[in-house]
Amino acid sequence: MRAAEVLSKLGAFGLKLLLDQQRGESSSSAKRRARAVELRTVLTRLGPTFVKIGQGLSTRPDLCPTEYLEELSELQDSLPTFPDEEAFACIERELGFPLDSVYSAMSPSPIAAASLGQVYKARLKYSEQLVAVKVQRPGIEDTIGRDFYLLRGLGFLINKYVDIITTDAVALIDEFARRVFQELNYVQEGQNARRFKKLYADKQDILVPDIFWDYTSAKVLTMEWIEGVKLNQQAAIEGQGLKVLDLVNIGIQCSLRQLLEYGYFHADPHPGNILATPEGKLAFLDFGMMSETPEDARVAIIGHVVHMVNRDYEAMARDYYALDFLKPEVDVSPIVPALKNFFDDALDSTVSELNFKTIVDGLGAVLYQYPFNVPAYYALILRSLTVLEGLALYADPNFKVLAASYPYFAKRLLTDPNPYLRDALIELLFKDEKFRWNRLENLLVQGRQDREFVAKDALQPVLKLLLGPDGENLRVLVVKEAVRVTEAITFGTLIDSYNAAPEFLKPLISNGNPAGPFKISDVEREQMLELRDTVLRIWGLLRSSDTFDPSLLQPIVQVLQEREARVFGSRIAGGVSQRLAARLLQQLLRIPPAPVPGSS
Repeated sequence: MRAAEVLSKLGAFGLKLLLDQQRGESSSSAKRRARAVELRTVLTRLGPTFVKIGQGLSTRPDLCPTEYLEELSELQDSLPTFPDEEAFACIERELGFPLDSVYSAMSPSPIAAASLGQVYKARLKYSEQLVAVKVQRPGIEDTIGRDFYLLRGLGFLINKYVDIITTDAVALIDEFARRVFQELNYVQEGQNARRFKKLYADKQDILVPDIFWDYTSAKVLTMEWIEGVKLNQQAAIEGQGLKVLDLVNIGIQCSLRQLLEYGYFHADPHPGNILATPEGKLAFLDFGMMSETPEDARVAIIGHVVHMVNRDYEAMARDYYALDFLKPEVDVSPIVPALKNFFDDALDSTVSELNFKTIVDGLGAVLYQYPFNVPAYYALILRSLTVLEGLALYADPNFKVLAASYPYFAKRLLTDPNPYLRDALIELLFKDEKFRWNRLENLLVQGRQDREFVAKDALQPVLKLLLGPDGENLRVLVVKEAVRVTEAITFGTLIDSYNAAPEFLKPLISNGNPAGPFKISDVEREQMLELRDTVLRIWGLLRSSDTFDPSLLQPIVQVLQEREARVFGSRIAGGVSQRLAARLLQQLLRIPPAPVPGSS
């Protein structure tokens, strides 16, 4: 009977899609949007298993067009509650004690209900501490097990007969089933919460509830009660004197740390699972759905961001091998023009001005057209960051999640000893001569927003790389930049001195040249002054930093005593001397201005 119900509802929907294709309407965005709404309704009516499947599909741009991704992301897994008597009986059966011997008080009805269970507010009898008691829905294991068994059979048929879906449908269903069954084990969820707390709750802005193991089983979870407001309730948050964007920024920094540092992350950060506490902390709840980012992928993701900033589309396409999006035998050359077409239009200004949804939608269109297979961890990453950005955009339509991510990337790029990331930093800062100093300034400005960012810690690995055996390319660039900066500061100071001189002295200093005493074009003068001002601002940022200390320069003094440093220093001094000498000779040999006819 269940098979007939599922096949009839999904079959009817599939038949509509087939008719759309035969009528030539499948490419219509409006038609796809209408079908996406129908699919969301069908999945909701089919129950919790299919709601979970729909939520998973909302993060799979390799399987669904943009219209489906947007519509399925609105799926809510709230369902009617089950009888309180059954819930209380489950608690007593699982814990092995009468209800009133464990809890001195229990809310008469659930305060929240979802597809897999419902939550009560209670007070522990032995300590009078407030707790949240999560109780599993009766018979949910049988229901979900039966549904996934049927879906797996459908997956075999899809793999065999549906050519337009390149992803292994059976493997995809198995992955979702594994995650959903993990959510059904509340002991596992408690262990997830404990691991998450150990990794991330050292941040003073992050709060993770404690688990009461004596009152926890596979179907009952008792955890610390957290007073707070859902992150999408802006008025209530501001009523507590808090700002939604400050809280979202905390969430973004924590999420990046989860995704790219330890690799263990909360994969379901919807508004109901993240609370703003009255003290201004961000509290994470519900640790049923967690995931891990492989170490190689963490580094590849950061490199991918660098390649996107530099518009290196060939490198971006090659990154998909490391990210396990593409098999090694797939040729990426046809993908490069697609990336170029999207990002050249999207990156009219700077990457930091892009919102995450724009990138996901653009990449989603590329992924949907080519033989990509998005790994489960990456799909969950997209979901996590998209949800956080959605909360931010609700409070501020101009919020840019990539700009808010700069503090983390500043610290990670400058301090991580990984050689790949060191090369990425060099590429980011030095590949484009026009933006290299602006990018360094931006990294420092944003990095100061992270209390863990220390300029001294960032300087040491850079110096080590600069003077190391693998630093020749960087040394060449540094010598070139040192010459440019010295020239800019020298001429900038001279230009400022000339401009500050009394008017009657200026003709004497310039030898009657109305353009001034220096033989440089207006464009070159502006470029020099701009570079000089940028470098001085960067120095000002370092000096005004809370972590600045004169001992910051101690590593430079130490390395200057080494032979490699003396050789490097002589290269810089020689380059600067040659450049200034050439400039001086240029000024001395310049042609005097021709006299104006009729002048005395």
